[in-house]
Formats: sequence, structure tokens, C-alpha cells
Amino acid sequence: MTYSMVLLLFLIALMPEGVVFGYHHKGRFKDSLHKIYKESKGESAMDYNVGLADPPTFTTEGKTLKIITGDTVVLPCDVVNPSGYLLAWKRGIAILSAGNVKVTPDERFRLVDGYNLEIRDVQTQDAGDYVCQIATLNPLEITHTLEILVPPRIHSVTSGGNVEVKKGLTVTLECRASGNPVPVISWTRKNNLLPSGEKSVEGYSIIIEQATRHHAGVYLCTASNSVGEPVTAQISLHVLYPPEIEVERGWVHSGEGYEAQLVCIVHAEPQAEVLWYRDTLRLDTTERRIMEVRGSRHTLIIRKVQSSDFGNYSCVADNTMGKAREYLELSGKPNPAIFRSHPMGRFKDSYNLTWSVNSYTPIEEFRLYFRRLPPPPVPGQLTQPQHHHNKRPTRRENETWGGGGGGSGVRLRDEWNDVILPAAPSEQFTQQMSYMIRGLEPALHYEARVQAKNRFGWNDISDTFLFTTRGVDPEMRDMGVTAQSVSSTCKSAANILFVSFVMAVCLS
Repeated sequence: MTYSMVLLLFLIALMPEGVVFGYHHKGRFKDSLHKIYKESKGESAMDYNVGLADPPTFTTEGKTLKIITGDTVVLPCDVVNPSGYLLAWKRGIAILSAGNVKVTPDERFRLVDGYNLEIRDVQTQDAGDYVCQIATLNPLEITHTLEILVPPRIHSVTSGGNVEVKKGLTVTLECRASGNPVPVISWTRKNNLLPSGEKSVEGYSIIIEQATRHHAGVYLCTASNSVGEPVTAQISLHVLYPPEIEVERGWVHSGEGYEAQLVCIVHAEPQAEVLWYRDTLRLDTTERRIMEVRGSRHTLIIRKVQSSDFGNYSCVADNTMGKAREYLELSGKPNPAIFRSHPMGRFKDSYNLTWSVNSYTPIEEFRLYFRRLPPPPVPGQLTQPQHHHNKRPTRRENETWGGGGGGSGVRLRDEWNDVILPAAPSEQFTQQMSYMIRGLEPALHYEARVQAKNRFGWNDISDTFLFTTRGVDPEMRDMGVTAQSVSSTCKSAANILFVSFVMAVCLS
């Protein structure tokens, strides 16, 4: 006899007379016992089937149930004609119930609505096969498979979520999780893309090679398996590197009585100490001089600037990884000029050039440079080297160029011409200036530069401005009048509306 049968007989033998236990009374039970015993001995048990009801059958089939831990599950066992037969629940060799009696000591198990087995607060160890069996001569049974779905859980992340790596080295971030089904782990980066440029990737780890400060930040690993809610853990990556300095403006303009701000943006890990210098002299905070720090932005504020404040400054950043220095200049000279003219001129032989300059100190004069744009070199042809300003002698605005009486004629091709222009007295921060260049040639390209001077000196020369003079009018070309064909036009003009114009050209 099997262990299950012995245990079942033992339990039934302990029951008092007349207790209903799947059979109508203990007499019927004794007959069944004898029947089972005879079968165990190999003897015929046909005589014991006389008088029994119709054989029992299951109305439910075996199922596979997927349950989340902590939930309650009911395993169905519905039977037709159960009277006179013993029903039992088994799991492996363990008997969970026999008839209406719960055998297992686990309080989470109970019979409900007949012989259905209820399991409360399901745990991972409850996974497996559960058998509902009817104790017939050839036992009938159905099997339910309980699969426990476990929400994802993250067990560990690299270095407990706080990782340090030196600049230029390789670092691996790992995230270990469990659950059923096995969770999928995806990586994202808080408020940024991953170093690969992707928004997210899958895998239990990511590798960052040649780490830089741009790789630092908070990395998020998320485990999900469609059971419950996804779970997320974060890893803070700190890249250790020497200070890196960016100056907001390397050249800062100010004026006497105004405020000046010199800004250095310092990135460093660990955080760097930042000091300010004027030439080689370390600066301290004074009533007029303030050193302000907001995040990575370090600002030297100079109030009520004096002429003695103009000069060269530097910011020095130092941490355990190294040291860096960047230079700035505080100047009273004007800002570089900005051209305002349209690059396409309105006239064939002249061009009106307009520019503006910002300066806290009044502008005293301008110096304008202009020339025809040199043609591009021919491949294989040797060219003479051009100096920065191969120009004619400087002229004042009220002086005239040689070769053009009363006009500013440009006759030396490809050479820089320059002219000094006095500035109109003005207390405005932005001062605008215009100058008409004459003696140009039609449909050609020219370039111009300009400088401005105040009492602190000349500013840096402006960026080059390119402009083009207007070409020959299309209407003139339609009339057939060109500089090369005046005589032929005089001979062939037939339209009487243009006789006077043609005669004037011929006489000239």
C-alpha cells in the first residue's frame, strides 16, 4: 500500500462512529476498507461494488493558474455523484485535505464551496502541482499547476548606487534583479541621454569607456516583467577630473563709473577652489570688488570701475586632481564695430557704408579700411605675398585722393585704402557712423574693416564686411548701349525716341 493510502486509513480510523466523511456511515466505510485491503493483497474486490451509487466524475479540468504573490487563489474540484467516495487534496506526497477535513496545518489553506481548495497569501514556495483525487478502485484525479508570478525586485546595484571613476577610465554599471517571469532591465539617464546617445538600452549592465565629466550624472535601472509595477534604482556616477575653465567673455568692455563682471565657468570633481588674480597679484574682496559663486559660475564683480582697474585678470581653479588657469581682459577701449549696411549696393560707382560701435567712453574718431576684393588665385600661378594692410597713405575725411579731383576715387586695385573719420560728439553708448565711398567700379566685390578710438585707445579691428556695387542696368543693356560699342550704336540707332540721348553720347 502507498504512503498516502496508509495515512488516509489512519485518519479515518481515528474518526468517531457515524461521522460523515465522504461516506454515509462507518459501516460502508469498513466495507470500503476491506475492499481496498483485498485489492492490496491482489484478491478480487468485485463483491464490494454491489449497492454503490453511480461512479463519481469531475466537472472541472486541470488548469495552470498564474498567481501573483500575496494574492488568494481557489483551486476548483467539482464532482458529480461524490457520495460514498472519499475526496482528497494532495501536493506531492503531502495530504492537504481528506473529505471535509483539512489535514495540513498551514492556516492559509481551507476548503470552500464543497471541495474547492483556497490558498490565501500565496508565496513563491506554493508553486507546483495540486491534485484533487477521488478514492475509487482506480483513483480519479485532476491536477492544477500553480505558477507563482513574482513582481520584479532589484537586489543590488554597483557600489550601492554611488560610483566614482577617474577621467579617461572605463566604468561598468550593473543592476541585478529577480522576479517571475525574469525581469527585463532597461537603463535611462536622468534629464539626459545615455553616453551612447540613446534614450534607453536593455541589459543588466552598461559600460562607459573613457569617462569624461559629460558622463557624470544619475543613471536609472528599471526592472519590469508585467507583474505588478516596475521598480527602479538609481546610480550616481561621479567622474573625478581636474578643473576645466570656460570664460564667458575673454574681453570685457566697461567704462569709468560703471560696473564690470568677469565670469569664469569652472567644472571640476571634486569641487575646485577658485581664486582671482590681477596680473600676478591675488585679489581679495573689497568694498568695490566682490567674488560671487553660483554653481559652476564664478564672477568677479568690480563696482564703480576706475581707469586703474583696466588690465589683465585671471581665474585659477585647483582641486586634488589638478589645476587650471584662464585669462580675461577688462578694457575701456570701444567694442569692435558692427556693420549695418546691406551687402548689395544701390549705386554702380559708390557705396554707403554704415556701422555702429558700443562704448561707455565717447568715440573720438574712426579709421575705415576698404579695397576691391582680390580675384581668386589661378591654380598653379605664383602670387606675391600680401601683407595685412598693403595700403595707400592714410587720408583724413576732408582730404582728396590723387587722380580724382574733389572725389574719393579708388584707383589702386587690390590695395587697402584707409581714411580717418572724426566722430560726432555723443554721450550715447551706441554710436553709429556712415561714409560714402566713391570712385568704385560697377558689379565688383569689395571688402571693408573699421576701427574706433576713444581716450583709452584703438579697439580691435572689426570683422571683414563684404559688399557689391550695382551692375549695369538691364534697361541699358536692352537699348544696346555699352561702353565698348558707343560708336556703332550711334550709326545704327533707328528709334527716334532715343536720338537726343545717342547724339549726346556721340558728342562726348
